[in-house]
Formats: sequence, structure tokens, C-alpha cells
Amino acid sequence: MKQNTKQEQRKEKVLLVSLINDSAKRHKAIYRFEELEGLVRTAGGEVFEKILQIREKVDPSYYIGKGKAIEIKSIVERFHVDTVLFDTELSPAQQKNLEDLIGAKIVDRNVLIMDIFALHARTREAKIQVELAQLKYRLPRLTGFGVELSRLGGGIGTRGPGEKKLEVEKRRIKERIQRLEKELKFIEKVRKVQSKRRKEVFKIALVGYTNAGKSTLMNALAKEDLKVEDSYFSTLDATTRKFYIDENLRVVISDTVGFIEDLPPYLVASFRSTLSVATDADLLIHVVDVSRPGVDERIRIVNDTLKEIGCESKSKIIVFNKIDLVLEETVLLRYRDRYDGSILLSAESREGIDELKNRIKEYILNR
Repeated sequence: MKQNTKQEQRKEKVLLVSLINDSAKRHKAIYRFEELEGLVRTAGGEVFEKILQIREKVDPSYYIGKGKAIEIKSIVERFHVDTVLFDTELSPAQQKNLEDLIGAKIVDRNVLIMDIFALHARTREAKIQVELAQLKYRLPRLTGFGVELSRLGGGIGTRGPGEKKLEVEKRRIKERIQRLEKELKFIEKVRKVQSKRRKEVFKIALVGYTNAGKSTLMNALAKEDLKVEDSYFSTLDATTRKFYIDENLRVVISDTVGFIEDLPPYLVASFRSTLSVATDADLLIHVVDVSRPGVDERIRIVNDTLKEIGCESKSKIIVFNKIDLVLEETVLLRYRDRYDGSILLSAESREGIDELKNRIKEYILNR
């Protein structure tokens, strides 16, 4: 009995693979590995090993080349690895060739991210958006892909619409996509009606990289007790709350889905209605986790995503969050000086919250 429980609790063993064309890019690859490992943990797996290949050109058939694929096959067989995860989007042919040669489940970064979205989808809208993204991604990969996943078992990359939906004819999948798109359009209409009702109220949207602390900041501002998790994409639905900056000044604040580097375009398209709270907002608060490396890069990624959804011209306040986790004050001051008008705070300890409220009030009164 105890033995069965242990087997049930066994985590999916994952081997990470990344390819760079220049050894000078090692630092970026290591950072990507760290992020990818966090994504794997969020999806319920554990990283067994990481392989970084330096190769001038991508192999069109096996991405990493047949020789490296054979090397990975021996590791998979020797250490009983369940899944090989690539830090890029593989073509349908590359994925099938790798799966046939290595004999393990082959998953790419996009599938992993969509899998986490499926894991965290709670509302009908979020579930529709995730399923729509997954079906659009998997449609060109239908031949063989669903069969291989069915043969190799469940786990990471198989949540959401499920194996059976991946094995149906392309026609039925296309029909399913059409139905989901119609449902989303209806939900979007309802959202627009709700937005019109709030037209006279000043609207704020929290945006930022995933796991930057947006939900914690919303709790601090609106005195709410929203669920906060130390994981990627824990918030998928646009949660909206009202709160008072002072006795006479009421605003509406919305939390949004977090961004990440190379966010699958299928997800951006599917979540466009949810992200409309950002496009409808009067002010964006860009929340940045200042305690992690790659601050400037994550700010750039968020700005690029905001541009993609039509928010590049929105008024914005950059908030450097989690200052309580940074030991060197000079690091904090450097970021504050580099980004004009930014605010240093800790949503967890509430330090800097009053300064942010005063800045919001100042913006509302002077606009």
C-alpha cells in the first residue's frame, strides 16, 4: 500500500535541452534554464539534467542533430527519463523525428507554458482560452502527435483538451475551434458592457512578468485576500476590485495574466479578451521583481508584449517590487535612477505602498 503511494507521488523526470549558436550566449542560456526549471516545477515535474549544445546551425530534421539525439537517447534509457523538454518551439517534423529516435515524450517550451495555463485555468473563460490555444498549436501537429502522446502516457504537455481530442479528425478540431471562438466573442461582449458601466471610474491595470508579485500588490492596495502562489502563471483571469485612494477618490484595479519571454502567440491571441483590461485602463502599473537577475530584459519583454496588444502608449508607473529580498541598497537606487519616475516597494511588507497611492492620486488629479 505504501509502495503504491510512493509510485503515485513520483514526479515526472525531465531532461532540459537548449541550443545556442555562440558560446558567448552561455549566460543567457543559463538564465533561460533556470526559468525553464521553474516552469517544470510549476507543471509538477522535476529536472533531472540540463544539456546545452553549441551548434552553428539548427538541424532541420532533429534540431540538435542526429548524433546529439542518439546521445540523449542513451541518457533517457539509462536513467529512465520520462520527458525531454526543448527550450524552443520545435517543428512538427523535428518533434516526430526526435520522439521516434529517443523513444521518450518530446515537449517544447510552448507546450509546457500552455500546459501550465491549463493547470491553472479556473473559470470557463480561462479554460476556453487555453483549449483554443492548445488546439491551434496542435492542429498542424495532429498526424502522429496525438497517437505518440497516447502511447507514451500523460503528464506534462497532455493537460487541457486531452488526448482524445488530439486524436480526432482535423475537421472536428477546426469545428471545435470555431465554437470556442464564438464563446469567447460572447464573453468579450459581456466584458465590454461591464467596462462601459465603469467608464466614470478611474481604471488601473497591473501588468508585468509572471511571478513578479502583482497579486500580492493588489492585495496590499485593495486590502483583499486574493490567493497568492509562488509559481508561474498562477493568475489567468482578470480579477477586478474597487478601492479608495482616499475618502473621496475611488478607483478600479485589475490584476492580469503575467507575461514571459517567447509567450506562445496562440496564448496571446486567445487571452486578448482577458488582456483587454489593460487596453481599457487609464493607467498601467508595471510590476517588476527586482530581486531576480535579468531585470532590464524582463522589462523589455513586458514592454514588447504591451506593444503587441496595443498598450505601448498607455501611461505607466514602473514599480520595483520585492525590495526586501535585495541586500544591496545601491542596486535598488541604480534601477530607480535608470527608470525615471519608478517606485521601490515591497508588496509583502507594505513598504512603499503609500508612495504608490500618492503617485496614483497625483496622476488622477493632474490628468
